[in-house]
Amino acid sequence: QVELAESGGASVQAGQSLRLSCRTTIYTYSSVCVIWVRQAPGTEREGIATISLEADSTFYADSVRGRFTASQDRTKNTVYLQMNSLKPEDTAMYYCAAFERWLYPCYAGLDKSTSPQYWGQGTQVTVSP
Repeated sequence: QVELAESGGASVQAGQSLRLSCRTTIYTYSSVCVIWVRQAPGTEREGIATISLEADSTFYADSVRGRFTASQDRTKNTVYLQMNSLKPEDTAMYYCAAFERWLYPCYAGLDKSTSPQYWGQGTQVTVSP
């Protein structure tokens, strides 16, 4: 049973930073991708960052590149999303999700047609002007 549990969401002001955490049991798999997905009410979900746990390579959507950074700490079975220079348009529910790399290459996690196998419950990020 794969588990992903996000934490770290909060209400902040524009320009501030947050770090989201995704504690996961998926490290027992040999080749997986973890993606950060967000969804605001009335909008489609958006894959914003992916990380290959094996290669430690990362990919980002244009909307967050240069502001957000995905990383991992294998000793803590945790993937992180560092979010800097937050904007009101970053307000959304943030999810971590994962899939085995034989299904898709990791960068495909940014594509809305990709269907991750495993999902966390989400954590809310609200950015006020």
